[in-house]
Amino acid sequence: MTNRVVITGLGVTSPVGNDVNTFWTSLCAGKSGIDKVTAFDTSDYPTKIAGEVKDLDCSGFLDPKEIKRNDRVILLGLAAAHQAVKDSGLDLKNLDLDNIGVIVGSGIGGLKTMETEQTKLVQRGPNRVSPFLIPMIIADMPAGLISMQYGFKGPNYAVVSACASGGHSIGDAYMMIKCGMMDAALAGGTEAVITPLSFAGFCSMKAMSTRNDIPSKASSPFDIKRDGFVMGEGSGIVVLESLEHALKRGAKIYGEMFGYGATSDAHHLTQPAPEGLGAQASMKMAVKSANLSVNDIDYINAHGTSTPFNDKGESFAISQVFGEAVDKINISSTKSMTGHLLGASGGIEFIASLLAVRDGIIPPTINYEDPDPECALNYTPNTAIKREVRYALSNSFGFGGHNVSLVVGKYQ
Repeated sequence: MTNRVVITGLGVTSPVGNDVNTFWTSLCAGKSGIDKVTAFDTSDYPTKIAGEVKDLDCSGFLDPKEIKRNDRVILLGLAAAHQAVKDSGLDLKNLDLDNIGVIVGSGIGGLKTMETEQTKLVQRGPNRVSPFLIPMIIADMPAGLISMQYGFKGPNYAVVSACASGGHSIGDAYMMIKCGMMDAALAGGTEAVITPLSFAGFCSMKAMSTRNDIPSKASSPFDIKRDGFVMGEGSGIVVLESLEHALKRGAKIYGEMFGYGATSDAHHLTQPAPEGLGAQASMKMAVKSANLSVNDIDYINAHGTSTPFNDKGESFAISQVFGEAVDKINISSTKSMTGHLLGASGGIEFIASLLAVRDGIIPPTINYEDPDPECALNYTPNTAIKREVRYALSNSFGFGGHNVSLVVGKYQ
């Protein structure tokens, strides 16, 4: 059995908006969500900026006691799932919930809770540690609680592949629906690690930007001034369905998913393989699995982290895979506006790619002012443009050498 797979529901929390319309409007307007960190005191940190989710409100679907018992990473995931289910129009009373799954990844899980409870342990002893510690920190709990919230009893798990987690989750759900293991799924990623320990770790690696003076300018993918990524938080979750299932219930269809590529660099803990070889293989696999040619892709939502190694390697990889066709492709990094949502980035960027197809709008790469000669492609600088997008490709790459590429296009 081979099913066509379509997208029928979307949900987002992000530094540029906590619903899909606000998120997409902000991206198209080139609006930055990066600012000074408010979650903790950054006085002793070289990096003092991030893309925080503001005004998260879970009161519409969780009672106050449940909100207290869940880490922020879970709350962000539940918020996006709530939007996606509502948007999809899934009638839970009249569907076979045994055949609906949840695959939602997180690169790190409930780190804020881990830090808080570790402090309690050291200062006040083991008896003061919360009995909810373990379920609050494990990376599978967003997926588990989403399934409990709606009664979805199909395949249910978390993908943990660093910054590729959200992309892998969507790809896995796509393959399971395609082969008939389930009718529909919620899939994507959630992340919430704007915390003292996380910041300390990434600062020690010298991975994050220290351009604190003008936060909105700090994330500058493919620009020669780029000096590291800017951390973001949030969630992006989609409802995927077999075409047959979606048509049977009269669902609105945003677009169709066509291809999935997943590879490993097998090279280094944090640096991409030379010449982006793993990324090249991932993109080739995604285009081939979609039964497309490189000439069919009109837009690439790049991983584009604003780090020296990633942007150079990804640019080279794209040029190698697409050859002469690259001149006709618009590329952009929406991380220039949202920051890098780590394990959630694949979720929100898949949604951005899908909306680019739907609306015929390429969101820009903002802060692209001084081109890096080693990144010499069309990055849609600073201002969105209108053009037809038949097929879009979204890249996500993670520490550990994980590479994911997803292909989405118009439903016909």
